[in-house]
Amino acid sequence: MNSIKTLCAALLLAACSSPKQETEVIASTPTPLSYEFLIGTYTDSPIQGINHLYFSPSENILRVETIAGGIANPSFVIASKDGKRVFSLEEESGTPGGQVLSFARNPEDNSLTLIDQKKSGGDHPCHISISPNEDYVILGNYTGGSLSVFKVSSDGMLEHAQTIQHKGKSVNPQRQEKPHVHSTTFDPAGKQVLVADLGTDKIYVYDFDDSLAEPLRLSGEFPVTPGDGPRHLTFSADGKEVLVVEEMTASLDVFAYENGILTPKQRLSLLAEGFEGKVGAAEIRLSPDGKQVYVSNRGDANTISVFGKRPSGEYVPVQNISSGGLMPRNFNLTADGKFLLVAHQASNDIVIFERDSFTGKLTQTLWKAAVNKPVYLFRLDD
Repeated sequence: MNSIKTLCAALLLAACSSPKQETEVIASTPTPLSYEFLIGTYTDSPIQGINHLYFSPSENILRVETIAGGIANPSFVIASKDGKRVFSLEEESGTPGGQVLSFARNPEDNSLTLIDQKKSGGDHPCHISISPNEDYVILGNYTGGSLSVFKVSSDGMLEHAQTIQHKGKSVNPQRQEKPHVHSTTFDPAGKQVLVADLGTDKIYVYDFDDSLAEPLRLSGEFPVTPGDGPRHLTFSADGKEVLVVEEMTASLDVFAYENGILTPKQRLSLLAEGFEGKVGAAEIRLSPDGKQVYVSNRGDANTISVFGKRPSGEYVPVQNISSGGLMPRNFNLTADGKFLLVAHQASNDIVIFERDSFTGKLTQTLWKAAVNKPVYLFRLDD
């Protein structure tokens, strides 16, 4: 009995004298919410060019820096999915036109290194799109009235594959005296390319086959209302609709889209009731959640219009708000849809709005960055 008591006492003493096993709790610091964009600009000096924007609302940081100077009017700029390859242009005229450029981007410091550049095949290239496999880029030459296709090698070199010259004109003798290709957009499947031509008042649909030496083949032409001037377009979230911004009439046209065929469905105005003055509708974007459509309008309007979609499929106006500056040529939304950034060519700034995730409505914030003639915003944080 005494031996049992002695053993229990020894075990109790050992338990009390053994070191405590404590778990150290270290408070983790959340990564600040941040966003990155490339900015295309019009330039007035050799030190200007492509810019990079960093925005961290939680840290109250909005920073813009030039990452590729010495490029004349890089008005449109896009990047590969991994952000390591960048394509831009020089929106100029000459013989035989502007330039298309490819860069290597270092995500660590955002520096750009020029890999290759080629003539665009027409005057004033203004838009670039990249194929789903990222092995082709297609650009539109606005004044030249043509589109050019370039094959992209694995190391970023550009090889001209095809140039297609549009023909024709429309009803406005000052602005539609000849073709003016304003955008080239791949459909969601990457099988067709839709080309908006402001000068001819048409949307051209081209079949895209990358197994061919010349990958584009025209499959259809779809006229809009004479005098509209189609500029940019986007697809609905399900890919069954094409939404076109008509620059010269400040209208939004909705088309059903199936097998490369566009069928008119609805037409909406970007103008407030009773508005009088000049217009210049510019960019169209679908919200990341697919619930709302946003369209910018320049001229005397300087607005962002918001449209929602009813269960019936009808689009309805939600808001028409001042863009916060002059000449909102381009804008973009953050990948989470929380913010919308507007680039103003004439007031030389980028203004940031908060977006209501339910209604889609915008509220202007105090964040604003000074930038020389910003005309395009490409989101890097997808």
